[in-house]
Amino acid sequence: MEKNKELARIFERMADMLEFLGDNPYRIGTYRRVAEILSELGEDVEDLVKTGKIYQIHGIGQSSIEKILEYLRTGKISAYEELKEKVPEDLLELLDVPGIGVKTLKLAYERLNIRTKEEFIKAVKSGKLAFLPGMGEKKLQNIIRGLELWEKSKERMNLLEAYELGKSLIKHFETLRALYENIELAGSLRRRKETVGDIDILVSAERKNWQKIHQHFLSYGGVKEVLLSGETKSSVVLQEGRQVDLRTVEPHQWGAALQYFTGSKEHNVRLRDIAKSMGLKINEYGVFKADTEERIGGATEEEVYQLLGMDWIPPELRENTGEIELAMERALPRLVELKDIKGDFHMHSNWSDGLNSLEQMAQACYERGYQYMVIGDHSQSARVANGLDPERYREQFKLIEKLNEYYNPKGFYILKGCEVDILPDGSLDLPDELLQEFDFVVASIHSRFNQDNTYRILKAMENPYVNLIGHPTGKAYGTRQGYPLDMDKIIQMAKETGTALELNTYRADLSPENIRRCMEAGVMIAIVTDAHALKHLSYMELGVGLARRGWAISHIVLNTRDVKGVKDFVRRKRELMLKAI
Repeated sequence: MEKNKELARIFERMADMLEFLGDNPYRIGTYRRVAEILSELGEDVEDLVKTGKIYQIHGIGQSSIEKILEYLRTGKISAYEELKEKVPEDLLELLDVPGIGVKTLKLAYERLNIRTKEEFIKAVKSGKLAFLPGMGEKKLQNIIRGLELWEKSKERMNLLEAYELGKSLIKHFETLRALYENIELAGSLRRRKETVGDIDILVSAERKNWQKIHQHFLSYGGVKEVLLSGETKSSVVLQEGRQVDLRTVEPHQWGAALQYFTGSKEHNVRLRDIAKSMGLKINEYGVFKADTEERIGGATEEEVYQLLGMDWIPPELRENTGEIELAMERALPRLVELKDIKGDFHMHSNWSDGLNSLEQMAQACYERGYQYMVIGDHSQSARVANGLDPERYREQFKLIEKLNEYYNPKGFYILKGCEVDILPDGSLDLPDELLQEFDFVVASIHSRFNQDNTYRILKAMENPYVNLIGHPTGKAYGTRQGYPLDMDKIIQMAKETGTALELNTYRADLSPENIRRCMEAGVMIAIVTDAHALKHLSYMELGVGLARRGWAISHIVLNTRDVKGVKDFVRRKRELMLKAI
């Protein structure tokens, strides 16, 4: 869906340009909303136009539809071309940098005659930017940190971006299904690492089909540049600037190649040392006797590990952090799996800042086979997210009750929930009288990210009605480093109060190290998508992968409990904390 992405980029950039020019805020907001909708569509925009569904999407008006039609017809939007004549588009690319806004860029443009991003970065490094009005030391430091994050994000993409690109590439090969036996995304993406460098695709097929497979790969619509074209390996750079490598192997080499190209480097080096001590040699082509070069296996990953005297090791654990020793002892834990997940505790509807209706989110969760979902729209202090006040929450309760009359007989339950803001003093954005009416409460910080927020979270966990701390570290890969936090105190308080900590898939917020600490302490974690659109619900697969990187086992993952188990979890905390008051 490359055209969806490009149209979303154009509408977002038009909004930036209009804001730079001081245009009508309503029009700017409309363009941003259209960009958000286009980026989150689950269908190709061309198909939506052909079927007429584009006219039924709430938030895309006639004027925007005309621009979309113009782009599909000509490959351009005239309004965008006109704006590019008035505004330095290159400079506006810096709006992707955390800490840099339109006002700062406009001041640099008008006062310092800066026209390009290179000139802006040079002004930051030279100290020239410090002379702009309102540019205090704190703001300047935030810009410097933001630029560092931005530069790093260009080197490595976050897991969500890599996952979306990877899925699109794999789908591209569906028309060639008869020509290959296996296809898999390898490398750090398969290991579900929080950030990914390049995307690696591995295919096993008969050698006679390799050329057609590589030619098909090079025909992918998102290719910007071909770096290498061959029969065993081809490399391209996508429009997004990301490199993708395709490798083909013969079917009998599949397991050894998949193991080798999945990594990690540290894991593979350790395996090769073990193989050497056993008189064996392993590489991407198979497992061999070192003295005779006789090939003894490698058709499957399981066979590779078995020949080395160990159980197969899940890709998410392959970091040489103890997994090899446990595999040799046949003592690896059974990690949580996607099939264990019975529900999602954090998602949004268009009652606050979601794109889809509550009814649509409920149906999508039901179709995923969940037993329950928690709708967690923002509370009132989140004004930019159209947060709900107590009156609107009670209106939403009525809709949930009505929907449950339909779904409950089918074995599916919509739990009344909210994402309540933790205010600067640690109090909550909603009164206890209302919080006790919810089935499940997520409490999150959405402000003051530069301060130590340990106290705020500790105080929130003491509330008997708070069941889950949302995105507890404040981290968002590529855009925010997270606030200072004493995780030892947070985990200890979570254990004492019976509060769960959130593994937010969208932000990759809870690190593998912190997940392992939760495991050791017996603190529950909840894997959530924080879905703001239907397509985000599929990110649960990534969330499970992130949990597995932290060695998460099913019984400490709250989502593996049925609806009765979730209600028991909520009830026990309320009883514990209210008894202590």
